[in-house]
Amino acid sequence: MRRLKAAKDELVFQFFGYIILGVIGFITIFPFLVLIGSSFASEKEIITQGYTVLPRRPACEAYGMILRNPQKIIRAYGVTIFITGAGTIAALFISAMTAYVISRKTVKYRNVLAFFLYFTTLFNGGLAPYYIVVSNVYHLRNSLLVLLLVPMFNVFYILILRNFIRAIPESLVESAQIEGAGDFYIFIRIILPLTKPALASIGLFTALFYWNDWWTAMMFVDTEAIYPLQYVLYQILSSVNVAAYMVNNIPSFNMPKETLKLAMTVVSTGPVIFLYVFAQKYFVKGVTLGAVKG
Repeated sequence: MRRLKAAKDELVFQFFGYIILGVIGFITIFPFLVLIGSSFASEKEIITQGYTVLPRRPACEAYGMILRNPQKIIRAYGVTIFITGAGTIAALFISAMTAYVISRKTVKYRNVLAFFLYFTTLFNGGLAPYYIVVSNVYHLRNSLLVLLLVPMFNVFYILILRNFIRAIPESLVESAQIEGAGDFYIFIRIILPLTKPALASIGLFTALFYWNDWWTAMMFVDTEAIYPLQYVLYQILSSVNVAAYMVNNIPSFNMPKETLKLAMTVVSTGPVIFLYVFAQKYFVKGVTLGAVKG
């Protein structure tokens, strides 16, 4: 009798749980549906009737404007995918290696190194010295390296990884050293596999930063062949704003400004959503572990 009652209570709990989660899921995804639906609406419908999930008269003017030069968009996609993939892998590897070094008790000046890293988050030299160093000292202008290296290091992520690595039992490292393993072998075969949740969470944020970065290209890149996607879309939007301002006194001229913004958002965010799906398992685990440690 008790088992029957417990099973009934569990069934009721799951029923209401699925309903609540469904409502929360719909509320979460609804703005994205509005974004996609409104991007296919006409400019007149957006202005007169507002945003909608199902436009009355679907139009593709905004997407036509973005894809007016498809080779340029495809090339920008390729640059962005390469920068995001290579930059994220390199950033995770170097950040994890740095975190492993400053977490090791056998490293004599580990606290001094950690302080130097932390100090850079409090002060910086300003925009002009930063531009001069990148352009005239390192000579990184108009190269893919500037898109890779400038957004690569984040001290906050390194400190988070250090705390994760500190939680790994020291006995694992000592056992490997007794067996004759070196520090690099221990880092590759023991430390990296055990920090997968943290690496997945930080990797997701790093990839998003690379994907959305247009500022670096605007500052340091003049070669159109290596423009990333976000900077190309930024140029298109700026051109439309200027054109709309110049023809503002022509009533018959219909410039799709609002729908263009929506279509650009769809084009730029679509592939990133799939990245979260693959990293979701480790991302949730990493957030949970961070909450327990805090």
